[in-house]
Amino acid sequence: MISCLDSLCRHRYLCCMNLVRRTIEIDATTDTRLSEMAAERGQDIAAVLAEAVALLDSVIDIAGPDIAEDRRRLDTFKQTGLAVPLNEVKAWVASWGSAEELTPPAPRKIR
Repeated sequence: MISCLDSLCRHRYLCCMNLVRRTIEIDATTDTRLSEMAAERGQDIAAVLAEAVALLDSVIDIAGPDIAEDRRRLDTFKQTGLAVPLNEVKAWVASWGSAEELTPPAPRKIR
């Protein structure tokens, strides 16, 4: 399935937005990467930034972390020692959408 931002309506999406001019300061490496990403996608930098913010908004709870949930999970780990090593989580996520998608790693004693 192709989302609106990935298709030809991307141009119309940006044209219909209420555009605001902002000046931001970024480091040279970020500027270079933004330019590369825009060129790779055939977009301008504003479109790349708009997509990045939309993606960030979809995965980050701006309202803030749930400290009580974090504390509960840490307490559970301290009691059980069960966890999933980060490298296994990374490998699992990297396999998403591939022909050889991995099953979610299972928690195990790691200490």
